[in-house]
Amino acid sequence: MTSDQLADLIARMAARLSAERNRLNRLDAAIGDGDHGSSISGAFALAVQKIDKLEEPSLHAIWLATAMALLNGMGGASGAIFGTFFLKGAARLKGVERINQAEMAALLEAGLAGVQARGKAQVGDKTIVDALVPAVAAFTAAEDFPAAWRAAAGAAANGAESTRDMQARQGRAKYLGERAIGHADPGASSIALIFAAAATPFNLSDESEAGNVVTPQ
Repeated sequence: MTSDQLADLIARMAARLSAERNRLNRLDAAIGDGDHGSSISGAFALAVQKIDKLEEPSLHAIWLATAMALLNGMGGASGAIFGTFFLKGAARLKGVERINQAEMAALLEAGLAGVQARGKAQVGDKTIVDALVPAVAAFTAAEDFPAAWRAAAGAAANGAESTRDMQARQGRAKYLGERAIGHADPGASSIALIFAAAATPFNLSDESEAGNVVTPQ
């Protein structure tokens, strides 16, 4: 993957999140403030703007610009978590001109480790970790980029959907107790959409796309 391809990857993520903004807001309204879709789509749009203005759009600069846009554009706990995911992987791209599937897997694993270290969430807590852990595992186990993105997208979608039946143990939703059951976590749903966008060029079927899996009730 080259820097141009990485910039296109971020742009696809931004476009997908923008298209699903209202749906993510509805998911968040059920268990949170109701602004997650607006917040994350706005931050990714900011990332695209920052990337377009880079004088030297290296892999590292693109990934770091995305991290800073999420940290500063989203704000609060969500911005810190999503921003950390990108920030922790950025160091692995310094001086790198092309990244292969194994190197991207290591980058995603670093981001996941950063998220879990910062938020202390585990699978089953009804957070982005429920989508991120299976997505990263699936990506890492795949043999090449196309298979990795497809596998990660499917795993993230299933992970996000699994949060619907969970009682939250982290974040604002934990204060709702059993009332949070029946609503998919918006953060996990965003992760599913991000991986679905990444998989789009590799002919991911409509039935497997995260946007069709995570549907507000």
